[in-house]
Amino acid sequence: MSAITKAGATPTRLKRSRASLVGGIATGIGVFVLAVLLAGDTSATTIAVGLAVASAVAIWVRLADL
Repeated sequence: MSAITKAGATPTRLKRSRASLVGGIATGIGVFVLAVLLAGDTSATTIAVGLAVASAVAIWVRLADL
């Protein structure tokens, strides 16, 4: 029996706000632009690495913002 059940509380799911989604997307775009600018070239590898890093950061911002 879990502590929540013992206390008589019902488990609830946290809702993430729209600001969290917008912030994640904006941060991801910013990280992608910076990664490409810092790399100095626009090869396919640079674009792929930039997209991977930007996606990871955007997802982290979205999930970490409760």
